Amino acid sequence: MTDPNAPTPDPNVPPQQPVPPQPAASAGPLPQDQDIQWASFAHLGGILGFLPSLIIWLVFKDRGQFTNVEAKEALNFQITMLIGYVIGAVLSIILIGGLISLAVWVISIVFSIIAFLRVKDGQHYRYPFALRLIK
Repeated sequence: MTDPNAPTPDPNVPPQQPVPPQPAASAGPLPQDQDIQWASFAHLGGILGFLPSLIIWLVFKDRGQFTNVEAKEALNFQITMLIGYVIGAVLSIILIGGLISLAVWVISIVFSIIAFLRVKDGQHYRYPFALRLIK
């Protein structure tokens, strides 16, 4: 059923074309204060494990040079700590694994906080030991 009162389309006017969607604007580079902020969060996130460092590195590696360097450093350290946890879990069969896991936990927290405090001031931090798996 059509509405008899509806206006008839003019055959001389082309029908309206839908507007094509605009591509999403890529995010620009981070301002220096945000670059330092995200870099320091990558180190502090190490208290929770390797995922915060990984997520920050993947999201911000192309937007901030300082964040790229520091998040990789934090991620490499957290992967090293993860290997320590695995070794501790395997050696828990002979009871020394619990001590290894405790030591890895304490080292991870202490060095993550030290790195956070240094990086939040805009200084680079390099962990005293970490496997450099991500270059």
